[in-house]
Amino acid sequence: MKISELSRRSGVSIPTIKYYLRDGLLPQGQATAANQAEYGEEHLRRLRLIRTLVGVRRLSVSAVKEILGAITEEGDLHQIFGIVTDARPATKLKKQAKEEETADGDTPGVADARRLITEMGWEVSPGTAAIQTLGDVLDALADVDAGIGWQSLLPYARLTDRMSELDVKQMNGASGLLELAERAVLVSVLLEPALLALRRLAQEDKSARLFSGTPE
Repeated sequence: MKISELSRRSGVSIPTIKYYLRDGLLPQGQATAANQAEYGEEHLRRLRLIRTLVGVRRLSVSAVKEILGAITEEGDLHQIFGIVTDARPATKLKKQAKEEETADGDTPGVADARRLITEMGWEVSPGTAAIQTLGDVLDALADVDAGIGWQSLLPYARLTDRMSELDVKQMNGASGLLELAERAVLVSVLLEPALLALRRLAQEDKSARLFSGTPE
């Protein structure tokens, strides 16, 4: 396909595509004339992935370039999933440093997050960003004396454990590193708003069933 068709099918403007080509994010097409080139499905898939990482994940172009390089270098589905979902840094040296982090200096919330992970029997990297996020939430809950500790989150953890099985199954059938990365973005980033919307709808339903007609 020509660059005009690549732009139409990907939803990315021609000037932006040319920028990605110049910057090395997108490989050059097959030259057909002095100023013309043909592009294939691999270009389209890579461009869609770039668009999602930049537009949805809000990553910088340099960060996307690093991720794409790491995906190509790793060639391992588990590592690709971790890189794309931000569970693992793209740079190997950074990743090794994260893997070697200890629990020294953990806040009470982060320490409790690690207890929850142990209780669930989850195998995760010690430096996974979600541990800090969960710890921050637990610290905030403790600050307002909400009475919600890590044990209170175990039923939610069990539900999300089942959901994660569905997430990972969405990776089945993908072939090629870029398609695997694209599927990882799909299940980890693009589906999250839908899952939150489903939760809100279910909450409204349960509230209506439990509290409608309650005297004010």
